Amino acid sequence: MTEKTSTRPRADTTAPATAAERAEGLAAPGARRTKVLSIVAVVGAALLWSSSYAVTKEVLSDVGPLTIGALRFTFAALLLIAMTRLLARRRPIERPTGRQRLLTWLSGLLGITVYFILENFGVELSTASDASLIVASYPLMTMLLELAVFRIRMPVARIVAVLVAAAGAYLVVRNGAAVGGSQRWLGDILLLLGGMVWALYNLVSKLAGGRDAVSVTCHQMTAGAAGFLLASLFEASHWSVPSPTSSALLVYLAVGCSVGGFLLYNYGLQALKSSVAVNILNLVPAFGVLGAVLINGESVQLTQATGGIVIVGGVMLGLVDRGGGSLEQPKERR
Repeated sequence: MTEKTSTRPRADTTAPATAAERAEGLAAPGARRTKVLSIVAVVGAALLWSSSYAVTKEVLSDVGPLTIGALRFTFAALLLIAMTRLLARRRPIERPTGRQRLLTWLSGLLGITVYFILENFGVELSTASDASLIVASYPLMTMLLELAVFRIRMPVARIVAVLVAAAGAYLVVRNGAAVGGSQRWLGDILLLLGGMVWALYNLVSKLAGGRDAVSVTCHQMTAGAAGFLLASLFEASHWSVPSPTSSALLVYLAVGCSVGGFLLYNYGLQALKSSVAVNILNLVPAFGVLGAVLINGESVQLTQATGGIVIVGGVMLGLVDRGGGSLEQPKERR
């Protein structure tokens, strides 16, 4: 008896990929493009923010630290409100939920009002170069906060990184106390406290959820400006019309560092992990110290430079990601 040959067609091993496979193939280039754009955006924010310490140091000779914040962020908030309304005419902007709005306002108060009060007073008491070097410890603070909140076990390499970066921060602060006296030391401490507040800002921003960067930045800037306007009342007795040079620098701080910097950073923060985004800000110390030398005429001591290098090395060691990528993975909807 001969065996019947099946007339059912055999599966074609060279058949086109399934819809899921095709979608995955298309998603990979899209994810890479998103990663590159996000990294470029945060690098752009770092380049803008690297100049803010030296520029703020110049304006502080004419305007009080709280008044600088009030003028800078009120102008930036008005620009963003106008920008948001113009964009709303072209395309609908997703309205935040009550929880998102509350968390966004909180992040604005933390990342703008509280952080820049600490930064402005810190720069006033210390130096622009100290501020630029101390900011290199901010990625480590953000990473530690993420580990504490999400209860992720810290590898030995990251524990070593904590010690290395802390030693670098000590070198920067110790040199400030030895060279500039108690006021410079206090300014360095305020700048370190600012790093803790910045870590909280990143965490709260991530908890607020992803919306378009313009809307998020507008709400943050409005809340931060409102906080600064109230705080600036303490300097009301010293208010005066800024000089033309200070006014021009304030416009640069508002448009470049506030609007441009925060828009770019919030865009990158939507896709990148907080620790990765903040780690890119290690570019700030290098350009910030260069700006302090070129704009403020400051000199950098060998101990400061060594401390900054040690901080950057420790942070880079602590943020090596062997298992996962740098992109923030979308959460599965249930």
